[in-house]
Amino acid sequence: MKRHADNVVQVRVDMFLSSRPLPASEESACPYLPGQRARNEGFAATTLPPDVYRALMDRGFRRSGRLVYRPVCSRCRACRQIRVPVETFRMTRSQRRVWRRNRDISVTLEEPSEPTPDKHRLFISYVLAQHDGQMPHDYDDFVRFLYDSPTETREFVYRLEGRVVGLSLVDHCPDALSSVYMYYDPAVARRSLGTFSILWEIEFCRRYGISHYYLGYHVAGSPKMEYKARFGPHELLDDAFRWNRGDGE
Repeated sequence: MKRHADNVVQVRVDMFLSSRPLPASEESACPYLPGQRARNEGFAATTLPPDVYRALMDRGFRRSGRLVYRPVCSRCRACRQIRVPVETFRMTRSQRRVWRRNRDISVTLEEPSEPTPDKHRLFISYVLAQHDGQMPHDYDDFVRFLYDSPTETREFVYRLEGRVVGLSLVDHCPDALSSVYMYYDPAVARRSLGTFSILWEIEFCRRYGISHYYLGYHVAGSPKMEYKARFGPHELLDDAFRWNRGDGE
């Protein structure tokens, strides 16, 4: 019955996508691959039911705030949706070291996720350390980027000795979690909290019987994005919207 319902939603999403061309952005410099040009198509969503969003991800879409988009670059197909089948995931040796290093981190789940001035201050610290201040980070941009969500978004709060050191937002879909963004205190950067958060959230999925953890786009050849392929075995979405198995490191 559940599979039938999922198929019905997918058919409806496919009908929507084939009914009219989606608005597309102008080409611009690719943020991931030097010399490439990037272009997206998409739409703004007021509300986005979780089952519809899952079906859209299985057609190559992601969301940023209320914008639902997918790459339609003219000369490149390097951006691929990547997900981890939770049941078969195995940590690498380096990931096990990260897991042990963070045994003293406590994690709680908050829903709904809400912006606060303290979270914004942590986000600013992270952006200045990781992105050299190039990423927009005033309060309104922060809210639009992370907390103005059209779907069911939850927040994992990572604490060290009671102090918040990291926050990770995920979208909750039928039988899946989709990673949105993780930001953390640069003072604890040596703990590799970004990696730890993925490991912890995959384990959360395993504990609660959630079958897949979506990591967004993997971009082959991009140092910023290739880390996602270290979580495996994983699956990559091809041009025919089939999930093909890959491996970890």
